[in-house]
Amino acid sequence: MNPVGIENALRGDTRWKVGGLRVVDDVGRQIQGYASHSSVNLGENIDFHVALANAEDFAIDIVRIGHYGGAGGRRVARSPRLRGRPRRAPAAGDAGQIRCRWPRSWRLAVPPDWTSGVYLAVFRSANGWRSATPFVVRDDSRTAALRVVLPFYTYQAYNQWPADGRAGKSLYYGYDRAGQRVWTERAAKVSFDRPYAGAGLPSRCAVDLDAVRWLERHSYDVAYLASDDLDIGRTEAGRQRGLVFCGHDEYWTAAMRGNAESLLAQGVSLAFLAANNVYWRSRVEGARRGRPARTLVCYKEAPDPRPGGTHRWRDDRASPREPEQRLLGAQFNGIVRGRWPLVVTGADHWFWAGCGVADGDHIGGVVGVEADGVASSVPVEGSRTVLAASPYRDRGGASKTQHTVVRELPNGALVFLAGSMDWPVAMARPGRRDPRIERATRNVLDRIGRTV
Repeated sequence: MNPVGIENALRGDTRWKVGGLRVVDDVGRQIQGYASHSSVNLGENIDFHVALANAEDFAIDIVRIGHYGGAGGRRVARSPRLRGRPRRAPAAGDAGQIRCRWPRSWRLAVPPDWTSGVYLAVFRSANGWRSATPFVVRDDSRTAALRVVLPFYTYQAYNQWPADGRAGKSLYYGYDRAGQRVWTERAAKVSFDRPYAGAGLPSRCAVDLDAVRWLERHSYDVAYLASDDLDIGRTEAGRQRGLVFCGHDEYWTAAMRGNAESLLAQGVSLAFLAANNVYWRSRVEGARRGRPARTLVCYKEAPDPRPGGTHRWRDDRASPREPEQRLLGAQFNGIVRGRWPLVVTGADHWFWAGCGVADGDHIGGVVGVEADGVASSVPVEGSRTVLAASPYRDRGGASKTQHTVVRELPNGALVFLAGSMDWPVAMARPGRRDPRIERATRNVLDRIGRTV
């Protein structure tokens, strides 16, 4: 049995969950913190930097996310009692960047026998407040069938901390004098050295956690990475048969895309289980002494002072112009108004084997939040099969079509694109799960797992 199956046979619990009656907010900042790294290898150290509204004791629980018989997580470690104190939220600096320089509150030495996975550090104050921050534990020594890449660059792009109506900035918004979020006050640089807003779970990370729990429920042979691991090349060919991108992975550097395309050329497959991926061409700053960068940069419509630019991959300013469809097989085409059915095409393709579907069948509620579609003007290499063509209306009321596609390359590698942000929800979330989406996803991942 692979390590994931062994790990998930252990007993989980739900007592660690963040939330309840005492929900942390960015005005009170009752207890919040951040990690020194997005990912850490077995046997390495990771630090946590925590601030409280008042000087009081607190503790940190370390929780691994998985299936665990439906519990969803397992507490694997707890800090000693720690003394906390208030820390200020710094003013915005270079290009709107907000960077905390809080001292280390606790250092975790990751045991060498832990299982690679998605982990939460849950911060618990003595008077009952809880928040969290996520991180990945890697296993750089192990070859796994699949490596799941968590989109930490996109998490930080959306992070509005502190979302207090005054100081917070993301790559989307800042605040005007009336306390309204406005595009004109956004940052062009965001730091990893700050908490995530509110209770600490990043925007849209729920779809990643849905997919992770589903993968572990089915005992897939998986190991885990963060965006910066793909950026710096911790993805050597031969260490995995495929990379899986579970959720909303919108911000990609040139190095990330170059490494993914190199792996694809060497026969490593890519599976994108949501939508709006590889959209903003970004860069990072602040790498030193082998430590990954801690600043994400994307000027978007504004001019970037450095060569190469940071803007949409499909824009003419990119050098060379590289629409995301050339990699993915389709590309972002709209924010979805409401939920719409996925409309099956290519029902005789191996993707739909065992699903019991025919062309034109509707699978309700799968197309939602954001969607991708095929742009006829952008060519792709290899064969491309459209597996769903689903009419929907976007946020402005325009008629659009969502596409689920698979690219199959001559070397045996494939690129799968679900094309809907709600695909992982239809895979895994109680009350929304659809067995046809589950089976089709298994067909993709099982096929990747068998290929070299």
